[in-house]
Amino acid sequence: MDNHYTFDHTIPIAPLKIAALESCADLAKSVDQHIVHFRRNDTEALLEKNSSLEYRGYDCDSYLLDLKCSRFGTGEAKCRVNESVRGTDIYALVDVTNYSLTYTVCGRKHHMSPDDHFQDLKRLLGACASTAHRLNVIMPFLYESRQHKRSKRESLDCAMGLEELVAMGVSNIVTFDAHDPKVQNAIPLHGFDNFLPPYHFVKALLAHDKTLQLDKEHLMVISPDEGAMNRSVYLANNLGVDMGMFYKRRDYSTVVNGKNPIVAHEFLGASVEGKTLLIIDDMISSGESMLDTARELKNRKAEKVIVCCTFGLFTEGFEKFDEFYEKGYIDYVITTNLNYRKPELFTKPWYIEADLSKYLAAIINTMNHDVSLESILSPTEKIQKLVKNYHA
Repeated sequence: MDNHYTFDHTIPIAPLKIAALESCADLAKSVDQHIVHFRRNDTEALLEKNSSLEYRGYDCDSYLLDLKCSRFGTGEAKCRVNESVRGTDIYALVDVTNYSLTYTVCGRKHHMSPDDHFQDLKRLLGACASTAHRLNVIMPFLYESRQHKRSKRESLDCAMGLEELVAMGVSNIVTFDAHDPKVQNAIPLHGFDNFLPPYHFVKALLAHDKTLQLDKEHLMVISPDEGAMNRSVYLANNLGVDMGMFYKRRDYSTVVNGKNPIVAHEFLGASVEGKTLLIIDDMISSGESMLDTARELKNRKAEKVIVCCTFGLFTEGFEKFDEFYEKGYIDYVITTNLNYRKPELFTKPWYIEADLSKYLAAIINTMNHDVSLESILSPTEKIQKLVKNYHA
């Protein structure tokens, strides 16, 4: 068993409970299975070393908490926890983007919005806060993360949401690829961890396509806009390749669907001719800007264009992606399993999934032992090892 998952000198801060709302049920089951596996192997490793097996709370077949969020006919709701949580370390999982769930109001069906999911999260926390030892929130897609700053007279929804959570007693908030992680400044005295999945993108891609050449002459990382620069620079440096960037020229005199329309994409960087290009970003919403970027790169004679995004929301469907795949503008689209995706997506020839359930399980397991996350879960070493093994 990997030593990264074995804790010789620490015991859990409190018994572990994974409180997964329905929006995150499938991901939570996979995470739970990984943690059970970690801890069974952990026990075997400790016995081999003749370490003291003090109480660790490892004697569980599942760490999932039995809970239920139900609604009245008016649409109002409540959360009921069906087992004791006194003295436990709660990890509440929620996917605020899961629009597939519905509820009924006065006989009419409504799809759950991010606001509905956030309210259910607060209901869950309210049911546990009085007796739990510690409350932690795992929110892969950070609620209202795109409304992270104020322009003119606007609400600061993401900051207000974070303040609401810590006011309810939440100690740590874990998210992935936040649109702007500086929003943590709203809660400077509380835990806020933002994890990035570049290792899992590369791992999924190399497992799917064995023909890639990881060197400057054949590979390049592309930032689709200035907001994705940090992600792209990090991955390019780890792979030892060059980076290019697009910036968007917008028409600030008009507003369409709440945003200024893009006039053109301008490219900064070396020639992309004959190279495989990795476009790195945090999310695919409608996909419009991402597809425009892919088309621009193929028009510049790129050999392959591979889109890597943490969250595949596809808010306007897959038709445009199918069209661009058929025309040869995109080769693959890689997203994680951290948010809900339509079953139809898994039938697409251009789609690759990066599975982060084991990574999330390792994060929860490490936090429950109150051990530093930085030294154990930094992806830099893993990326370097992956690239070395691929070359070998």
